[in-house]
Amino acid sequence: MFPSSIYKDRRNRLRKEMQNGLIFFPGNQEMSFNYAANTYAFRQDSNFLYFFGLDQPDVAGIIDLDNDNDYLFGNDVDISDIIWMGKQPSMKDRGEEVAVEETLPMNKLGETLHHAIAHGQKIHYLPPYRGETIIQLSDLLGYPLSEIRKQVSNELIKAVVKLRMVKDQLEIMEIEDMVDVAWLMQTTAMKMAFPGIIEREIAGTIEGIALAQACGVSFPVILTINGQTLHNHYHGNMLVKKRMLVIDAGSESEYHYASDITRTVPVGGKFSAKQADIYNIVLAANLAAIAAVKPGVPFRDIHLLTAREITKGLTELGIMKGDIDEAVSQGAHTMFFPHGLGHPLGLDVHDLEGMGEGFVGYDDEIQRSKEFGLGFLRFGRRLQENFVMTIEPGIYFIPELIDLWKAEGKHVDFIDYDVVKSYRRFGGIRIEDDILVTGDGARILGKQIPKTIQEIETVMEASYL
Repeated sequence: MFPSSIYKDRRNRLRKEMQNGLIFFPGNQEMSFNYAANTYAFRQDSNFLYFFGLDQPDVAGIIDLDNDNDYLFGNDVDISDIIWMGKQPSMKDRGEEVAVEETLPMNKLGETLHHAIAHGQKIHYLPPYRGETIIQLSDLLGYPLSEIRKQVSNELIKAVVKLRMVKDQLEIMEIEDMVDVAWLMQTTAMKMAFPGIIEREIAGTIEGIALAQACGVSFPVILTINGQTLHNHYHGNMLVKKRMLVIDAGSESEYHYASDITRTVPVGGKFSAKQADIYNIVLAANLAAIAAVKPGVPFRDIHLLTAREITKGLTELGIMKGDIDEAVSQGAHTMFFPHGLGHPLGLDVHDLEGMGEGFVGYDDEIQRSKEFGLGFLRFGRRLQENFVMTIEPGIYFIPELIDLWKAEGKHVDFIDYDVVKSYRRFGGIRIEDDILVTGDGARILGKQIPKTIQEIETVMEASYL
């Protein structure tokens, strides 16, 4: 954990953002995957981690705004627990680790909440994402299950988003360390990407690196020769020549901060001329987006700048045609770039997404689009110093989308469907970096992962030889 003063300071800063009432942070419980005692690897709730720090199941935290007190709830282990788990610190000791003096057993949690409700205190809580937590909230607060999501505190959501979006130096170091682990994951995948290898061999190897070097992957590995499917978790294909391999993966630190890196490499180690043409368009878009990052700039503007860069490149290849700005304005580019440019990164790989992207990525000034493509942009509002973001443009040739738009006669003034036909089995290319918004621009975090065609081919050639 971080020093205890960090957690105390975070709770005190949260107090300053709130009016009154009681803030309730339920920790996560163990979750079974085929019978009660056989559980998934435990992952603590990110908001509980941020404010109370304890990475263990069956705990809860309360910040009492009206009485200026913090409470930590959890049970000390008994001898039967010790037999299986070994001796564990007491809850009092745990409280000292996160600067909480008041520690109480879990059976006092309901009593504390009921007392607050009886005395007219508002109970603030964040949107739950696990069924067990919804049931727990219903039991403790007396709301029907169907009402739990409706009773979340928007005031608390806005306050937590404001605090967690801006990363301190300790958080930035955690993320940067995880990018360094991702460097090893990515370069290892590059060295293995040769004909005859099954995708799962590479996926398993790099997940093993994340387990050995950190605390596992930050999200299920995306690794596929069918890169036109954006989140493809199937790993059963054999690598063959003339295909490319998309590797989208990251690791999670001991404190649960994430990295998220994508590279696209040619199976066998050499890009074809056709692959290189598309790759260099995506790379130019990636670099242009990073160069445009600075405090005060709307991320949506950078996304649209990236879309123009992609449209320009595709127009030069004859895949698109017509006026570039008009093509982007009408969304013609989204057949090839249908997703958003990036997202916040931190304790969650899509940081704070559970709060609702309307609170995290948008505000009163910049509202989310309902248009295809632009509507998938998770974050559009103005950047601030010490935000950590991903930058991940891509170009994809999705046969089903090509067929649909062609049948509908969609964007025929901007898309040459005859030329597109020759790219039907091309796949997709995505290039993703994790960046820190600095005082006057951006810094790519971590050890620089091979990204240019020459860099990638050099790494792959050395391994093949």
